[in-house]
Amino acid sequence: MPSLDSYLREAEQAHGHLCAGQVLGVRLAMLGLQKLGIDDARSHENRKRLITFVEIDRCATDAVAVVTGCRLGKRALKFRDWGKVAATFVDVQTGRAIRIAAKESSKTLARTLHPEITDKNQQQMLAYREMPDDDLFTTQWVKVELPPEEFPGYKGERIVCDSCGEGINFCREVRRDGKVLCRSCAGERYYELL
Repeated sequence: MPSLDSYLREAEQAHGHLCAGQVLGVRLAMLGLQKLGIDDARSHENRKRLITFVEIDRCATDAVAVVTGCRLGKRALKFRDWGKVAATFVDVQTGRAIRIAAKESSKTLARTLHPEITDKNQQQMLAYREMPDDDLFTTQWVKVELPPEEFPGYKGERIVCDSCGEGINFCREVRRDGKVLCRSCAGERYYELL
């Protein structure tokens, strides 16, 4: 497995800057891979082995993507908007999955470890590099059911919405009153038509 420093350089490049969230995300993903026994998820033999669920759309998520090689466009990175610095790593070869979450107490511990640093981000960046995994994270072995359409490379039927005519992939259609609808036409819009 590449080193923490190596991953942090890549994370900084991918994200645009290095911050405490990046350090936390890199450490979180490294721990997930270690627990699953995957040395380098980005290697050729492992690149389709992992699916990762992230629970926040902040800095840590970009770092998790760097370490795991999981990307939304590859259907290997799944986003659940729960507002938590947490991720679940699923080894699709073995079916084993582990959820790792950042401990809220790590922020307070960072202050006690480095009271001489007044900048909170710098304080946390240094502390998060040094803290043992048990002080930073909680881990839970979990079970994740993945239907075929959730796997990378899934080639399913493309359905057309009876209302708007747009195509729908990956079994995301809604069937209502004998019609096939996209989620937007079924009322699940995140936008408002003008």
